[in-house]
Amino acid sequence: QVQLVESGGGLVQAGGSLRLSCAASGVSLIRSAMAWFRQAPGKEREFVAAISQRTGSQPYADSVKGRFAISKDNAKKTVFLQMNNLKPEDTAVYYCAAGERVIMSQLGSQSAYDHWGQGTQVTVSS
Repeated sequence: QVQLVESGGGLVQAGGSLRLSCAASGVSLIRSAMAWFRQAPGKEREFVAAISQRTGSQPYADSVKGRFAISKDNAKKTVFLQMNNLKPEDTAVYYCAAGERVIMSQLGSQSAYDHWGQGTQVTVSS
């Protein structure tokens, strides 16, 4: 059974940093594309960042480029999202997702991922 458990969320002031973690079990990080999505209050869930299992490619949403960085530790089966220079508009619930059949063109597509975590709240105050 696949489980993805996010942690590291919290309250931070604008300009601050947080590092989110996603502990995975029942899934291989070597064979799976991993991604972070987020959902702000009253908005649709949106893509943040992903890492391809085939090429290591790491696409990012335009809104987070240069501020966020995704990485993973295959041995520890953990995916990270380092978030720097946080802004109030980054406030959202952040979700980790995994999928073994995700192709390059689908890395930013929610429907391509089979497994999801419960999410961790990130709140950025101004």
